[in-house]
Amino acid sequence: MRVLLIGPAWVGDMVMAHSLVQVLAAADPALELDLVAPAATAPLAARMPEVAAAHVLPLGHGALGLATRRGLGRDLRQRRFDQAIVLPNTWKSALIPWFARIPRRTGWRGEWRHGLLNDIRSLNATALPRLVDRYVALARPVGAPLPEAPPPRLVAHADAARALAARFRLETDDPVLACCPGAEFGPSKRWPPAAFAALIRQRVAAGWQTWLFGAAGDAPATAAIMDALTAAERERVHDLAGRTSLLEAVDLLSCCRAAVSNDSGLMHVAGALGLPVVAIYGSSSPAFTPPLGTEARTVSLDLPCAPCFQRHCPLGHLDCLRRLPATRVEDALAALLPTRSCAP
Repeated sequence: MRVLLIGPAWVGDMVMAHSLVQVLAAADPALELDLVAPAATAPLAARMPEVAAAHVLPLGHGALGLATRRGLGRDLRQRRFDQAIVLPNTWKSALIPWFARIPRRTGWRGEWRHGLLNDIRSLNATALPRLVDRYVALARPVGAPLPEAPPPRLVAHADAARALAARFRLETDDPVLACCPGAEFGPSKRWPPAAFAALIRQRVAAGWQTWLFGAAGDAPATAAIMDALTAAERERVHDLAGRTSLLEAVDLLSCCRAAVSNDSGLMHVAGALGLPVVAIYGSSSPAFTPPLGTEARTVSLDLPCAPCFQRHCPLGHLDCLRRLPATRVEDALAALLPTRSCAP
């Protein structure tokens, strides 16, 4: 069977899509699966062994690009796909399978998709509270038993990781904590840099190194973390924000012993690499997008105003994150470490 998967535009959502990919591959050993996704997330297909080919949709976030979608859809006709599974809920995300004339086009009921999709599912949010479960449910016909969502599993390249460590002059003899202080969604998902610095200070005192991961837009946050540390502490911390591609971050994360992250794409990447992960939640909810690794903890404050799911704190105080002490996160991390024998 040939399947075309229309992937999401967010890194974390793309990582969770690997659960669906695994279910499809397990059900059909002869599966040929292609992926279409924006440039921001398509590279992750290279770390999903079940994906045969990835096709980059060269459009910015939210752009219609009707001619581009039509051209890509027509190019894909020759692949003669049996089914398309559309993960985003927008109508424009369903255009490429329609232009590609794929006979079965599956997805959740969304904006103006009748006709574009012909296998439309109605979502029961109570029965499927997690996003990953909603993805996996699309692998089965309506009414069929829902499969258990396997955790995503990205494959890192060890040789590339070693080359990157040499390039950035990173040492791996001592345990490394990955810290991911960014979140593309907005400030309401970002734990303050001073809090990250307090956590790092405790890890450095215990003999650990820290590598700071993030995109170029996260560089102000990582710089603020570095500024909050002493000169001696900074010797044990490496700021990689904006210096790696997404796949390079995947490979370097695989060298780390544990990760502390905001609710972000890199949090899901770390979990999919099998790292112990402590995930920090502010405006979002771990009930919807939890870390899916087998060794994960979530930390959040039970405030009446949270989760609000807003990009910016509507009350202007961001107490859900500013009042979360580093000791809470350190305790969650310490609870994970003995299971991996990560103590220096």
